[in-house]
Amino acid sequence: MNRGKGKRDETRLNEDIRFPEVRCMSDDGEQHGIISSRDALEIARDKGMDLVLIAADAKPPVCKIMDYGKFKYQQEKKKKEAKKNQKKIEVKEIKLSVKIADNDISYKIKHAREFLESGKHVKFRVFLRGREMSNPQAGKDVLNRVWPMVEDVAIKEHEPKFEGRYINMYTVPKKDT
Repeated sequence: MNRGKGKRDETRLNEDIRFPEVRCMSDDGEQHGIISSRDALEIARDKGMDLVLIAADAKPPVCKIMDYGKFKYQQEKKKKEAKKNQKKIEVKEIKLSVKIADNDISYKIKHAREFLESGKHVKFRVFLRGREMSNPQAGKDVLNRVWPMVEDVAIKEHEPKFEGRYINMYTVPKKDT
């Protein structure tokens, strides 16, 4: 039973419930007690609804008579609402080089400060070319020159670290207190 966008739905419904007896309840809260799964399925069919397995591990397993399509729709709606209320983190990247001039650094820092003040995270990257790879400390030195210029508006998430051909430093905006 494959429902939805390629995701496998593991919910067991109607004929897929093969327990000799189940504890059954209706969507409206009515308790049917412990009855055979065949009888529960019959009650669900009479009401024009589905028999849905809620708790397979319980003794006896618990089933609910409900409109499964409506239930799935409401679950999807809740997921979308929760996703809409999530805060999205935007990461901006500032690329630097080992041989960057002071005026270029100040220009890039101006942009980084704007990003941090607007609540965005900033990742500073120093790209090491050719022979610069043999001396990664030069890239760390550039990031150590940059840090004092943004430390009043940012928190350093981790020290500059070497990743491939880059030396990265990740900063997040300071919380307003």
